[in-house]
Amino acid sequence: MTILVNLSPVLPQPTGISTYSLNIVKELRSLKPEVVSSFAIEGYAFHRSPPDLTAEYGLKGHLKRLLWTQFQLPKVYQKLGSTLLFSVLPEAPLGTMCRSIVMVHDLIPLHFPKRFSPATLYNRHYIPQVLKQAQHIICNSQATAQDVVQFCGIPASRITPIPLAYDAQNFRFLALPTRNYFLYLGRFAPYKNVQRAIAAFATLPNYVDYEFWLAGPIDHRQTPLLHAQIEALKLTKQVKFLAYVAYDALPKLLNQAIALVFPSLWEGFGLPALEAMACGTPVITSHLSSLPEVTGDAALLIDPYCVEAIAHAMQAVATDTRLRSDRRSAGLTRASQFSWAKTGQATAAILQRFS
Repeated sequence: MTILVNLSPVLPQPTGISTYSLNIVKELRSLKPEVVSSFAIEGYAFHRSPPDLTAEYGLKGHLKRLLWTQFQLPKVYQKLGSTLLFSVLPEAPLGTMCRSIVMVHDLIPLHFPKRFSPATLYNRHYIPQVLKQAQHIICNSQATAQDVVQFCGIPASRITPIPLAYDAQNFRFLALPTRNYFLYLGRFAPYKNVQRAIAAFATLPNYVDYEFWLAGPIDHRQTPLLHAQIEALKLTKQVKFLAYVAYDALPKLLNQAIALVFPSLWEGFGLPALEAMACGTPVITSHLSSLPEVTGDAALLIDPYCVEAIAHAMQAVATDTRLRSDRRSAGLTRASQFSWAKTGQATAAILQRFS
């Protein structure tokens, strides 16, 4: 068998899809796959893909990657005599002889569709075609698997949920003193529900004693709306935007937070919640989608549509040191159940089964 792993969407920096991709490919060495990538990956023979197919090139990069996947990737597949293509995104050549297994991270644009949005069109029309012709589908959670069944009409028997993991060398308990800030970590897209988290913080009876730190990339559409909300609530001294935080600085930031506040309306997996638990940081998160799968009984689960519920959890974890200690211990225990080795072994078994 010759497995071809398509890493053309992957950036060398550990962000988003790249975090999954760079970790999973390390765990597939026993299969001796060939790799398609825009940069060299240690220990693998690789075939270079154009460098402008990634998310950092925006919509243009996305469209170029879809065209490259359709017309150039089959040539690489055929040249190498490949028997199976594994793609870290739900993308594969349509109507070709390429046998594929694809990874689905989420179908969030179908939960919150926008008319004429490229993301909605991509998820509604392209992805279902890729999934229907795939030999098998891997998802990062039961919630995502259910979405694939619901939105794409794929039988559950053709889907295997395999949870993600975290970088145990980077995200760990550091036994640092807790400081006076709550932390949000992630993008500021509307479904991330940051506006309700800010509104909840504003209702805390002693909010002036605390700060709320928002760590995530600037969104030119959403960040100004959050700034306006913060000014209207007179929280400019309490709410801080950290913008980009270096990867190796995240563990300290998480360790010293009162809690990670992650009230997302929907997640395919919810990696920040897992990384926070691995640092011993209490997690306040949604009772929807994949988040209960990830956190088990270690987190404070709330209704993300209810500002009062978010505020109650924030107040409880800030003022009850015993609760904070219990959530720390439970989170560390829960996080220890996840590893890239487990994720890789399960993924390798699927690839071997269909090779």
